[in-house]
Amino acid sequence: MEYAAELHRRCAGVARAGAAGSNVRSWNPNEMAMHAMAVEFPLVHGHPNRLPFEGVLTLVDVASDKAPSGARGHRVVLTRAAAEAALPSLMGMAVDYKAGWDGHDARQKCGIITSAELDGGQLTVAGFVFGRDFPEIEQRLGIEGSMGMSYELAEAHVADMRAPVWTLTRATFTGAAILLREKAAYRGTSFRLGRVAVGGRNTASRLAGSRR
Repeated sequence: MEYAAELHRRCAGVARAGAAGSNVRSWNPNEMAMHAMAVEFPLVHGHPNRLPFEGVLTLVDVASDKAPSGARGHRVVLTRAAAEAALPSLMGMAVDYKAGWDGHDARQKCGIITSAELDGGQLTVAGFVFGRDFPEIEQRLGIEGSMGMSYELAEAHVADMRAPVWTLTRATFTGAAILLREKAAYRGTSFRLGRVAVGGRNTASRLAGSRR
């Protein structure tokens, strides 16, 4: 793994510098930490109802561009610590969409999240949409770059309800919506079809590596 290789390289460098009597700044491995989780599904080539997707679900430690649904008009900040603690709750949760692609409809579940990764300031997810059951999704998502995502939460804890911008310090993910990026609370989210390696970190790593 790249993280392990970098850890070995830096530790070796510290050892060499220490032997030479140089002043060495201590290195915190958490500076490079990535947090990832995945549910492994058996690979079925050409499955007619598994249409892979990947996306940026939200940003962490950054205020939303506008108030998400249920925030009573407040912009919100999802802390990195809260996102990291809630990462397991994303596994197996559904993605949904609303007619018009402008919001949430939890009863219109069209896919499933199978992996998630917290990398820097982005929480990325991957999984499948049910392409055979919802052919309109593939048709609509042919417009590259126009779609985003929005999370769905329960049991959210707000640090100060009186603050103009709510800081979420604890939450449970209950799903996510696919919608037009311009309608999402975070304009930095994204959603696209394809290039998913089921059950591993490669999907989110490729997604992170592809951003410029």
